[in-house]
Order: sequence, then C-alpha cells, then structure tokens
Amino acid sequence: MMRNKTMFFAAWAVAISFIAAVSLCIRALQAPQAVFSETVPTTTIVLDAGHGGVDGGVVGRSTGAKESELNLAITLKLKTELEDAGFEVVLTRKTEAGLYDAATKGFKRRDMEKRREIIQKADPSMVVSVHQNYYPSQSTRGAQVFYHRDNEQGKKLALALQKQLNALYKTERVKERNAMTGEYFILDCCNAPSAIVECGFLSSGKDEALLINEAWQKRLAERIAVGIVAYFSENAS
Repeated sequence: MMRNKTMFFAAWAVAISFIAAVSLCIRALQAPQAVFSETVPTTTIVLDAGHGGVDGGVVGRSTGAKESELNLAITLKLKTELEDAGFEVVLTRKTEAGLYDAATKGFKRRDMEKRREIIQKADPSMVVSVHQNYYPSQSTRGAQVFYHRDNEQGKKLALALQKQLNALYKTERVKERNAMTGEYFILDCCNAPSAIVECGFLSSGKDEALLINEAWQKRLAERIAVGIVAYFSENAS
C-alpha cells in the first residue's frame, strides 16, 4: 500500500512539473522578460483540527475518547502526508489547547475567530477541517464530508474526499455515504475550496474502535491526502 501511495504521489509531482514547464514555455514565447522573473507559487493547505482545550467535542460511547484529541492526531498525520507530497501546510491548532486566551464567557467565539484569522492570513488554496461524528443510532457508521452549498470547488473537493473515505470504510463492510452541504463556520472563512471531514462516528462502538487505533488514523490521513491530490489533479487550471 505504501509503495502504491508513493508511486501515486511521485506520478502526481511529475505531472505537475510537466504542466508547469509547458505553461512557462508558452508564456515565455509571449512575454519572455516577465516570465523568467516569476517563481512557481507554493500550494498552501490549511488543516483545522476541530475543537480543543475545554471544548473536547463529542466523546466515544465505549471508551470516552475525546473528539478533540482524535482530530489532532489525524490532522498531524495528514500534515505529514501532505508535506511529503510537496504541499505547504498551515495548522490552526498544533496542540491540545484551544485557540482562546481564557476559558471565560465567549471562548468558543474567540476560538473560531482565531481560526478564521489563521486561515485568511495563510491565503490558502484549500481548507480541510477534521472532526468526528455522533448520532443516536449506534449502527450509523462511516465517514462523511460536508461543503458550503455556494462553493462549487468545495463541492468537488468534498466529492473527491468522500470517494476515498468510502473506499476505506468499504474494507470494513460499511455502506457508502454521500458528501453533503452544511452550515459550518470554517466553510465560510475564505473563498478557497473548503471541506469538513467527519472521520467516523464515535457513537458507534465499531467506528470508535477504529478511530482510536493509530494505524487506522494513518489510513484515514492517507486517504484524505489522496483525495486532495485527486482534486488538484482533476481541477488544475
């Protein structure tokens, strides 16, 4: 699996380099003085580990695992995957702490505003926020991706991510889920394609057992990374 993933990312890097080289050659013929003074921009992705600090999010039904801790663990693994693929990654949250100065009244609002500040300062090409889901029924399982209804590129990103996550959960005989629109603060922080990735249901004992497993977290990170690469490959301008 690792060999296939490495080959995929290597092929992606070669393709992007070829496209960039062809583009530069064409533009050089048109305006040689301007082209050679430019540098190829770095693709920046903001990763947002949901919750943190006193806001632990939902908890596992069986083990009491905190969503905030799982979000961060998966996000850090995803960061490694993306950096290995050549992306620049900016994190909104790097530790278990929240992004507020003190857990006083209005801390959640301050936390979210800080995340927006980080996102806007990074001026990213993409935003991916990592979360865990919860539902009254213990039989509900799988990962689900959400996007802003007015962001067409966000929808394309969500579909690419959902496809990869469905394939992963299929190995556990979990039925496919559909990407859906959602009203989330993070999805409205910038115009770049943005997605909320609910990695699984902590209300399901079976999903919970997977989500607290480091090997499964790494597989989730790998699948999300492949979905991101697929999005850029299919929507390269």
